[in-house]
Amino acid sequence: MYEAERELLRQRGHEVMEVTRHSDEIRGQGALGTLKGALSTPWNPFAYASVLSTIERERPDVMHVHNTFPLLSPAIFHSANNSATATVLTLHNYRTVCAAAIPMREGQPCIECLDQRSVVPALRHGCYRASRLATLPLATMIALHRKLGTWRKHVDAFIALTEFQRYQLVAAGLPPERMHVKPHFYPDPPSPLPWQEREAKVLFIGRLGEEKGVCFLIEAWRQWGEQAPPLELIGDGPQRRELEDLAQTLNGKVRFLGQRPFPETQERLASARLLVLPSVCFEGFPMVIREAFALGVTVSASRLGSMPCLVQDGRNGVLFTPGNAEDLLRRVRGAWGKDDLLARMSAAAREEFDARYTAEANYPILMDVYQAAIEHRRKMSGRAKGR
Repeated sequence: MYEAERELLRQRGHEVMEVTRHSDEIRGQGALGTLKGALSTPWNPFAYASVLSTIERERPDVMHVHNTFPLLSPAIFHSANNSATATVLTLHNYRTVCAAAIPMREGQPCIECLDQRSVVPALRHGCYRASRLATLPLATMIALHRKLGTWRKHVDAFIALTEFQRYQLVAAGLPPERMHVKPHFYPDPPSPLPWQEREAKVLFIGRLGEEKGVCFLIEAWRQWGEQAPPLELIGDGPQRRELEDLAQTLNGKVRFLGQRPFPETQERLASARLLVLPSVCFEGFPMVIREAFALGVTVSASRLGSMPCLVQDGRNGVLFTPGNAEDLLRRVRGAWGKDDLLARMSAAAREEFDARYTAEANYPILMDVYQAAIEHRRKMSGRAKGR
């Protein structure tokens, strides 16, 4: 999404400078890399100095941040102090208030840290990588920047991806008056394949991890039996072997395709009749939804978190109870047996994309966010001078 937004701005005549760091810098360094990442997460003075130098040299109107973890740290927002550069943060997950980034524990949504506005539950449960030690740097980051008022004083505008995410983050303490909602977009998508040319198959695209709820999808296919359509799973992750074991008795109805290049993934999605996303966690905005809508593919998803903000039950998709294979089967099988309904929802999915998720629809929203951030920065600077 960072790359798409960068190109969106450049194509419309804006000058974009980049300051980036990549986790690959430390990933191959073993224990030393882990230590560097842990120490950088709460406050990285070198990243602070680098961004400060860039702001002083280039004097940008806006500093738009997509991710600070682990090497940049939220210290970079303090680099814009005493400058006219407005700061914007896109909230791709919940890491500003949740050490795990995804509010989930033991297979269920968990918002203890959000409700309590505290990192104590995260430390008690070891929410990041099931380790209290690994959780400590992230919990320190959250507590430190809550204490410093980084989010309250040093970020001029926040971008949430859905209204649900906005609600949760405001409830967790982020300033509501600076919280804007801007969805993902898909620049230059291919045209949808005609309905009659599509294969009678269902797709899942995503990480094969506990949070995605794929075990419930496979169980639903097991209950469906011989009448179930072919199911293709594109992606990889820690649960893959376990999920393959679950699917062994399904007579080839479920195929694990692993990671696939983006163009191939899009081709497979375009030729499908249904995309199923059985997540059991609070998603931000799965990018595959914007791709499915662009390609006119009906989406069936868990009735959880941001999903109902994106998928309209009975119009462009089908919602089911999260973590419930029986309800997943009932809703998906009910839609699958009505070809005309699926075709209508497919057309509605593309209509939703054209209305909300194109580059043309997204650009003015982004400009409004930038303008609001600039105005907030000017107002705060004026108050500071007045004192």
